[in-house]
Amino acid sequence: MNHSYSFQFKDALLGFQHLTIAMGALVLVPLLTGMDPSVALFTAGAGTLLFQWITRGQIPIFLGSSFAFVPATLFGIQHWGLSATLCGLALGAVAYFAMSLLIYQRGKQFVDKILPPIVTGPVIAAIGLVLAPTAINMAMGKSGDGSTILFDQQTALVVAFAALTSTIITRLFAPAALKLIPLLIGVVIGYAISIGYGIVDFNAIKASTWFHLPEFTMPTWNWHAVWLIMPIALVSAMEHIGDIFAISAVTKQPYTQNPGLPKSLFANGLASCIAALIGGPPNTTYSEVTAGVALTRRYNPGILTWTALGAILLAFVGKFGACLQSIPSPVMGGILILLFGAIAVTGLSLVMESGEDIMEPRNMTIMGIILVLPIGGMSIGAGDFALEGIGLGGLAGVLLNAVLPHEKPLVSNN
Repeated sequence: MNHSYSFQFKDALLGFQHLTIAMGALVLVPLLTGMDPSVALFTAGAGTLLFQWITRGQIPIFLGSSFAFVPATLFGIQHWGLSATLCGLALGAVAYFAMSLLIYQRGKQFVDKILPPIVTGPVIAAIGLVLAPTAINMAMGKSGDGSTILFDQQTALVVAFAALTSTIITRLFAPAALKLIPLLIGVVIGYAISIGYGIVDFNAIKASTWFHLPEFTMPTWNWHAVWLIMPIALVSAMEHIGDIFAISAVTKQPYTQNPGLPKSLFANGLASCIAALIGGPPNTTYSEVTAGVALTRRYNPGILTWTALGAILLAFVGKFGACLQSIPSPVMGGILILLFGAIAVTGLSLVMESGEDIMEPRNMTIMGIILVLPIGGMSIGAGDFALEGIGLGGLAGVLLNAVLPHEKPLVSNN
């Protein structure tokens, strides 16, 4: 059965229901990175509409803020500022465009050969590990880089512990419906305890208006940010491919062939690029919304149009954005401890699930160098141009995978 696009008012309720499913992750990414949540809402909605236009309204998915870029975005903002980091986030779309072209010309197998799990796995793990100090600093009441004390350390630790613990408990023991939003539950509990300690500033909420124009920010050129973001964008593009396979399985439609992976990759990349050009986080296909689509069994992509319009509408509600930005940093620090750890474990799990022997000398060499270069802070370059961090580790991994020979299996004489 073909699930064609239709735009009907009776689907509005389902569309707004999907928005509530996506809301936790959608606004949490900008809150973790210090970006404007209102901009993230606007770019998610606009990016979804753009995706639907390019893919001819065939795929029932929603684009929202990507967690994959959180550590690199935090690192970039701390070292070069938001505008410079946005440059890297915008040009990360080149990875989507390149992969789209490669799949169009040579098939997905060629991409898998360049970026096997032995490379992408440790890159993902390094993303989680390289900014672990940021999570700890925020949990202890400091700014992300540790240079400024924002809250009393003991108070901050109690708040961070509460946010972290409630997230873990929700994730492991809560009813199925709540297990979909453990991070949001953690933020709510942490925020409530912060109010009890008197560390929430309500002045900005009182001063805000109901109608508010999001604080759009333009990028400025920075090579460092480009090299930092590019390998992460490659990994995120691979995630997009997996999400398209997932929604294809849910709806029993061959979206990988029609409209096709090249077109969907291009659309996701362009949506992410435009988001970064106006100050928003990159977009990715939201698996939680795909789960909502599977649960409701309503596969009309027009329902997701309502979801996108709802996100755009909320972007201009000033008091909603002010409430989000009033959340104290120790709450975010507690959440980040779990998030960064989960990202690291996900990367290692990717390697293990591939069946690769990580103790084999070739694999150990590739993984070890990818991990140590960014975590150790290695920087290579001259003048204003330098390769460092995740970008350096990822590039080293790609090159090593290309040049190091595979061990030949031992031939028995028997």
